[in-house]
Amino acid sequence: YYWATRRLPPEIRPAVHALYGFVRGADELVDGADRPSDPAARRRALDDWQAELERGRANGCSRHPVIAALVDAGRRHELPLGELSIYMDSMRIDCGPVRVANRAELDRYMRGSAGAVGMIMAPLLDTPAELHAEVAKLGSAFQLANFIRDVNEDYALDRVYLPADEFVRHGVSLEDIALRRSSDGLRSLLAAEVGRARSMFASSRSLDGALPASVRPGVHVARSVYERILDRIEALDFDILSSPVRVPPWQLAGVAVSALARVAGRRA
Repeated sequence: YYWATRRLPPEIRPAVHALYGFVRGADELVDGADRPSDPAARRRALDDWQAELERGRANGCSRHPVIAALVDAGRRHELPLGELSIYMDSMRIDCGPVRVANRAELDRYMRGSAGAVGMIMAPLLDTPAELHAEVAKLGSAFQLANFIRDVNEDYALDRVYLPADEFVRHGVSLEDIALRRSSDGLRSLLAAEVGRARSMFASSRSLDGALPASVRPGVHVARSVYERILDRIEALDFDILSSPVRVPPWQLAGVAVSALARVAGRRA
């Protein structure tokens, strides 16, 4: 995220940082080391955080530095900060055990979380209005890649984001994850999800010609890094349970350089 942000124009970075500060603040209330002790208390803390934003938007200012920065960014760049309401709804789901019944439910969750952030990012990236939803879909592609990579970590938090009906279709049980058993069915399920994520990334390339040249490098770096995560999952033959999926820093640097070179080549 940091390096992708560094490739964005300097004039929009403070707004991106402010948005990150707000969503990171919510994430800390749900998953941070000092989070409230039980799901109900975490939801109340999220309510308070959202209320602080709403007061800031209503007053045009806030004594909280993150909220003040975000309110200012929203005013300067005409950002649809109302999207953060559905973002917070998704965060409330994360306060307790998570089970996703089907693809439609997963899509709603991702639209409310990563997709909502994408809708706010779209005007910052100077995206044509008719393509704002495509930026939201790109955000959802990032999130799906994370869900595939983090099956182990999420299960330890009593969260399963991949659709339950897909588990049934591929003959997979939650016991496979609990026992870190990379069955053929689980590999098949993960392969299908990787294919879906790749399709989502491929469809986001419709943005390439529409975005201003100044923001393309940041978008390319972010997408390329996440596609490299999918490459790594495939290289492990979809066995993401035996060890964490990690892309070595030196490979990430190479991915970033290659992505920037592709952008430069298109400009030439």
